[in-house]
Amino acid sequence: MAEQAIEFKLKYDATADVLYCSLGEPREAISEENEEGVIIRKDPETHQMVGMTVIDFAKRFAERPDSSLSFPFNPGVLSGTHA
Repeated sequence: MAEQAIEFKLKYDATADVLYCSLGEPREAISEENEEGVIIRKDPETHQMVGMTVIDFAKRFAERPDSSLSFPFNPGVLSGTHA
């Protein structure tokens, strides 16, 4: 059986300079700050990653205009194997 595609949703709040990323519809989650200003959102039961919040998003790009931004995190949060 083929896996159903999950929609990746992005919402940017320019006033607060915050980027909200959600895997599927936004939902209740527990939050874990991965690095300063990068918050990983996880399902409270499975610990699977359901989203991410990036504080000072535009400021981060302004500091590195010619490069991409990367945010390190344990790949287990995608599968729920990292508690």
